[in-house]
Amino acid sequence: MSCVKTLPLLLGLSAFWLSASAWALPEDREQPIRVQADSAELDDRQGVAVYRGDVVITQGTMKITGDTVTITQNSSGDVEVFTSIGKPAYYEQKPAVDKEIVKAYGLTIQYFAANERIVLIDQAKVVQEGNTFEGEKIVYDTRRQIVNAGRATNADVTTPRPRVDMVIQPRKRDQAAEQPE
Repeated sequence: MSCVKTLPLLLGLSAFWLSASAWALPEDREQPIRVQADSAELDDRQGVAVYRGDVVITQGTMKITGDTVTITQNSSGDVEVFTSIGKPAYYEQKPAVDKEIVKAYGLTIQYFAANERIVLIDQAKVVQEGNTFEGEKIVYDTRRQIVNAGRATNADVTTPRPRVDMVIQPRKRDQAAEQPE
């Protein structure tokens, strides 16, 4: 496959990451995208790129890992879905300068670019600032900042979790507010 034929796929991949970084540090979208894998298969005609073997994708503070990462594009070259599969697949990103890194895990992690939605399936877990959120399936709408969790219907789940499990840390009080006057 020639470099000229892979250019639309690479440009589409870049557009995907730029849109995905809307909920991340502004500096992240200005950083180069790096994909590392043991092998890559790019099919321009079908609009599919498959990376295999200890895949690591980084851009700024964002990092995604998996055993296999598949990126699909529509006919106009826009990225539609990015899917990372691992044991578990992993996602992390720093949402703001004053916030800790958000970490997400799942045997499958999907990102739907058009509606900026992340779906964690099977052994799904999100960790942020000591708070944890676990279930069979977690869907995070990054645009509206809405999280839904529950059963993973229509999916084979290796570890059934009929209930959502959350741990929420108490808020830390301001040191000045606690001191007597």
